[in-house]
Amino acid sequence: MHYRSLLSVLSAIIVFLGLSMLLAAGWSLYYGEDDLMGILLSSGVTIGIGLPIWFMTRGRAELSIKDGFAIVTFAWISVAFFGSLPFLLTESITNFTDAFFESMSGVTTTGASIIGNLQTLPHLENGIESLPHGVLFWRSFIQWIGGMGIIVFSVAILPLLGVGGVQLFRAEVPGPIPDKITPRVRETAKILWLAYFIISFAEVVLLRFGGLSLFDAICHTFTTMATGGFSTKNASIGHFNSSYIQYVFIIFMFLAGVNFTLHWRAITGNFRGYFKNIEFRYYVGLIVIVTVIMMINNIHYTHGFSEKTFRESLFMTVSILTTTGYAVADYELWGPLAQLILLTLMFIGGCAGSTGGGMKVVRVATIVKYSLSETKRLLHPRAIIPVRIGRHIISDDVIRNTLGFLLFFISIFVSVSIILTAMGMDIVSAFGATAACIGNIGPGLGSVGPADNYAHLPSLAKWLLSFCMLIGRLEVFTVIVLLTRSFWKN
Repeated sequence: MHYRSLLSVLSAIIVFLGLSMLLAAGWSLYYGEDDLMGILLSSGVTIGIGLPIWFMTRGRAELSIKDGFAIVTFAWISVAFFGSLPFLLTESITNFTDAFFESMSGVTTTGASIIGNLQTLPHLENGIESLPHGVLFWRSFIQWIGGMGIIVFSVAILPLLGVGGVQLFRAEVPGPIPDKITPRVRETAKILWLAYFIISFAEVVLLRFGGLSLFDAICHTFTTMATGGFSTKNASIGHFNSSYIQYVFIIFMFLAGVNFTLHWRAITGNFRGYFKNIEFRYYVGLIVIVTVIMMINNIHYTHGFSEKTFRESLFMTVSILTTTGYAVADYELWGPLAQLILLTLMFIGGCAGSTGGGMKVVRVATIVKYSLSETKRLLHPRAIIPVRIGRHIISDDVIRNTLGFLLFFISIFVSVSIILTAMGMDIVSAFGATAACIGNIGPGLGSVGPADNYAHLPSLAKWLLSFCMLIGRLEVFTVIVLLTRSFWKN
């Protein structure tokens, strides 16, 4: 471990975070609200801690694989910690546990909130809409920077400060097989961020065209592209009561759940890249199949087909599969079949290389293909039956990695669910909360469903679920490896 390099990178990220708080202060100043001083103080404290450490530790150094894993994990924890300051120092959230939970939920793009609706904290009579604009902007912005990955962003700028980033990119990029666009990681990170920004800008324009204010359009774009789901309204997207707005969100949630390397290729003229990608085809097929099932189910509950039934079924399917967590309806009123399907989607998530959480479509496809190949092998024990995803043969190393990931993912889900039930939560709520947090979705089932929030949970449950958010966002292994004794040995 190169601790000097570790501190240098982390302090640079902290300074960047402190500077970005000034953007939120700008909105406070524009609206003339009293959260301005709290945000400025948060920025000053963050920069004041990060800048001296960076000056003392700066310098060129190579980073090992161990350094990469440590920086990724500690960067997310640091951003969640310092990101909680604007909530605390503006007194929007009055205790550290809740502020850290909200911040971790933001930077991991989970969207699980303690201020999710009107039945929330006593000092916020109107729920989310009681928050000042500066805090609302910060709440959305930390999802946007967490979406593409603050580490990928750091890979693009930290080489300018004399720090390499190959190991960081390898540790951060989602999915079992990172897809590099160029050999130079710095250029790859820039390309990913450029694609991210271009698509974000397009969404802002379309939302403005639909009648949203510039502030609401920017905040909702941030949380859509990050598949985070924080909204500036208590009723989430249902507040706008517009089919046009909902279809815009459906399109951009769908895009955010796709591998961003495919978006870049499309931006540069290669639209066929989408349909040549087998994971993309699985992703589209899953959305179509689930939407049809949900629509048939909802026709039973609404007593007839309508465009609204189709739209709400499609919206919630895309929202949950991409782990965005926006809501236009309370899916707990759609019956047990819909709840079970959506719970399953929480585990699957978006595509590898997207901003979505979950296990990823390609991992699920690999597990299914491997299971089928093992079934064939029972009948033909001497046959060589490779596991293929499309035309690609999946190596044994990737299969072992994927099965290990599944084992850890399910083990953590079951263990945390049991602990939550021991704290007094009912089984449905415990399963829903754990799945929603480890899958980075936000709304779960039961007492943490789309019409509820996480404020009523005990403090220990909030810390445990914060850990689940971190585990889910950093693809399990990145965090788990730090908990092993061998990682800390020389």
